[in-house]
Amino acid sequence: MVFDNLKDWLTHLETVHKTAIDLGLTRVGEMKARLQQVGALKLNYLILTVGGTNGKGSTCAYLEQMLLAAGYQVGCHTSPHVLDFTERARFNGVDATPEQLLPHFRTVESARVQSPEISLTYYEFTLLAIMCWFDAQQPDAVVLEVGLGGRLDATNVFDSEVAIVTSVDIDHVGFLGDTREVIGFEKAGIFRAGKTAICADPNPPQSLIDYAQTIGADLKLIHRDFRYQMVQDDQRKQWRFIGEHSTRNSLAMPAMRGDYQLSNASAALAALDALRERLPVMQQAVRTGLSNAVVRGRFQILPGQPMTILDVAHNPHAARALAKNIHQIGYAPYTHAVFGAMADKDIVGVMSAMRGVVDHWHLCALPSLRAASVAQLHACLLQTGFVADAEHSVQTHDSVQQALLQLSTQVPASDRIVIFGSFVTVEQALLGMPRA
Repeated sequence: MVFDNLKDWLTHLETVHKTAIDLGLTRVGEMKARLQQVGALKLNYLILTVGGTNGKGSTCAYLEQMLLAAGYQVGCHTSPHVLDFTERARFNGVDATPEQLLPHFRTVESARVQSPEISLTYYEFTLLAIMCWFDAQQPDAVVLEVGLGGRLDATNVFDSEVAIVTSVDIDHVGFLGDTREVIGFEKAGIFRAGKTAICADPNPPQSLIDYAQTIGADLKLIHRDFRYQMVQDDQRKQWRFIGEHSTRNSLAMPAMRGDYQLSNASAALAALDALRERLPVMQQAVRTGLSNAVVRGRFQILPGQPMTILDVAHNPHAARALAKNIHQIGYAPYTHAVFGAMADKDIVGVMSAMRGVVDHWHLCALPSLRAASVAQLHACLLQTGFVADAEHSVQTHDSVQQALLQLSTQVPASDRIVIFGSFVTVEQALLGMPRA
């Protein structure tokens, strides 16, 4: 089946496969091989793969922007998108257009129909189409963000020169397991024998270390093989990166906020350190890349008052980082949280991480079959020990827009609003946020 616009393609792909998530490499691997046979995929460029529980998008952005600043032709695939599907495919820092992607959707479908018994998920099909588009641009490097896990994620059919695991924590329990050791093994599946494997988790699971050693990957660990140091002078805060082959001094803080961003940026610099002979990047390009790298929905502060923060923190690890960031940005009389989440997430864990910084909760229904109801969200909040009083409250809303409309007339400029949880929560906020 062939469609003449991207919207119809995406609608079709949402329902054509039996399940939205179907981990495994057999089907997508066969389609990749077929695309290579017809010349749609030549793969004569370096691939850098980034996995991890949190920090993947930020690390991809650092790699992308530093390589672009160094003058390279760079493709970058990330997921999920917040507002528009084309956010998933960037070349030289610019989102693809539907018209650019359409021929490659047809190419993938042409390869797929040769085996009618094979269907692809939305994610698998679109990844292959985007890779075909990248291939046609003749890039120097392509940065791939792992979608879920690593070992069985569709991105893992592509062999990377450097693979990064940013962090390992509990998420997607139904697919990846319920311990860091089990999840660490799944994340480590993106490592390759004889290639550089980087882990920026300060306490990596032994399973990840063992896997790298078993396959013969060249494992680089933060605080052992590379690290960062804060440098405080009289005028501003700076930092330095110390790698095995290079040291980067006098670096300004990244544009993205949060101390954990130095771990993400260091992982990206460790990757460039490993590729120094094939993709050399000068110091000024590093500085420019750090200042240009931004990711929508990752501690994104909107202009205006009251301060409004967007964050796709949807697991406890990310929520703890969000809470720490909020503590660090200074005092506000009250913090109002607009929150919605998918039902399969550790909602109690996320809310527990944020309870110390949120005064007033606004729990929202989301337009997704996977979303938790407001009754479920309320029950989870009560499980954290939340008690309503004169300084703490909870309200429920039929939508994020409804919550924001109420807040727009009730929250003083001195307070702050934090919109977080699912990507869908942030999407709905951006689509319908009222402005005074």
